[in-house]
Amino acid sequence: MTFTEQANRIFRQAINDYHLTDNVDTPIRNPYDRDSIENRLYLKCWIDTVQWHLEDIIRDPHINPVEALALKRRIDRSNQDRTDLVEDIDSYFRQYYSHVVPQDGARLNTESPAWAVDRLSILALKIFHMQEQADRQDATPEHRQRCQAKLDVLLEQQRDLSTAIDQLLDDIEAGRKVMKVYRQMKMYNDPATNPVLYKKS
Repeated sequence: MTFTEQANRIFRQAINDYHLTDNVDTPIRNPYDRDSIENRLYLKCWIDTVQWHLEDIIRDPHINPVEALALKRRIDRSNQDRTDLVEDIDSYFRQYYSHVVPQDGARLNTESPAWAVDRLSILALKIFHMQEQADRQDATPEHRQRCQAKLDVLLEQQRDLSTAIDQLLDDIEAGRKVMKVYRQMKMYNDPATNPVLYKKS
């Protein structure tokens, strides 16, 4: 089984597990060993799935402004958790390939493996929800057809992205690509770099 076959299977599992209750406050029950990459992949997709539904809720035009602010803060925390987890997954890859000696002329990639995996997780969510729309019995045939056409594109994109990630990992393992990771330096979360925060202290 390739890495992305495993990842896509775990993403589907996390999404399906979430939709057993379809509630953003459902506690996560990660079935994988805490120190395993499978655990990180399941947690990653769970965070993405909860945030997907938080983004739906906050777009309710009749939402109470106080509730909306609380939701916005929750989404901000979720984004930070997501970023931290992507970096954690990249740390796994760096350790896994730490024995590799890059070839002369080895090239860089535009993104790290974990940021590509981040996109693959989001894509799994898009596929799940577009499938829901393509199957909606209370929608018009035109709506279902449009959504089926979009779903076909998303499935092709998933295949292509999965192939590209597996090829990238093969290139890193063979020393054809150099794995280089830059930590996210988000300034707005840091009270020392966000002027709105440090000017009030």
